[in-house]
Amino acid sequence: MTRRKLLWGASALAIVAAIGGIELLQGMRPAAAQGVASAELLVPPPLGDRSLGKDDAPVTIVEYASMTCPHCAQFHETTYPELKKRYIDTGKVRFIFREFPLDPLAAGASMLARCADKEQYFPLIETLFHQQRQWAVEKPIPPLMALAKQAGFSEQKFNTCLSDQKMLDAMQVEQKRASEKFGVTSTPTLFVNGRIQKGGMSIDDLAKVIDPLLKS
Repeated sequence: MTRRKLLWGASALAIVAAIGGIELLQGMRPAAAQGVASAELLVPPPLGDRSLGKDDAPVTIVEYASMTCPHCAQFHETTYPELKKRYIDTGKVRFIFREFPLDPLAAGASMLARCADKEQYFPLIETLFHQQRQWAVEKPIPPLMALAKQAGFSEQKFNTCLSDQKMLDAMQVEQKRASEKFGVTSTPTLFVNGRIQKGGMSIDDLAKVIDPLLKS
């Protein structure tokens, strides 16, 4: 896949061919499981996991998200800051973020976050969500490049990153695993100690799931 095809796919067919996400979600019928085995869920994807919080925290939250998903952006603008303050920064929750790109542009944004220095991964993810309306547009290259440069990218690094076919393939592998084995069919999807929670939850609703696990 070329950088142009990745970010500028104009038709629905081009999008399906480029990322496979729509075809993946329509063509599979995952079990409507309420939970999955934590041990299997915590096997890292091909690109490895990006996480925050203590590795031995009593609660682990895994989020599957698409960078162009407005519900994901809303979750990260409203719920996530308080989740981080109350639970992640206090050692109660380990938070794992996994890419589930539903279109070529989402894949491109996820790839840029992966190409950033490791300590810049989560700051760039949050910036991309907060400024989603600025770069999820018909001509995304200029605003995406501007954000990437703020994270320390050169133009060469930007271009090289978006042409990394192996990285894109690895994301598709994890997307397929998440759909087939874990029942992920939409974003955001959260797993709290293996129990699936679909949709962007408020911090109060999320606390109702987390707090009993901290007491058990």
